[in-house]
Amino acid sequence: MKSIHTIDYKSLIDWLTSQRLMAGLTQAQLADRMDRPQSFVSKFENGERRLDVIECIEICRELGVDPHAMVDVLMKGTS
Repeated sequence: MKSIHTIDYKSLIDWLTSQRLMAGLTQAQLADRMDRPQSFVSKFENGERRLDVIECIEICRELGVDPHAMVDVLMKGTS
């Protein structure tokens, strides 16, 4: 099974998406902050594109959330 289709990866994407929404940002606004096209955010949120750890940290930074919180979410879901 590819890592983009695991329950843990889905939890990560769901968490990042919820953090974006709680920050009151649209996909386009987050993409602008990251100097990326809106499709970058759309594709990772829809599971069409896999994020690497550096991108995850960058997203957290732009959302104003601690990347450690992201790791905590993943650790809770790991068996």
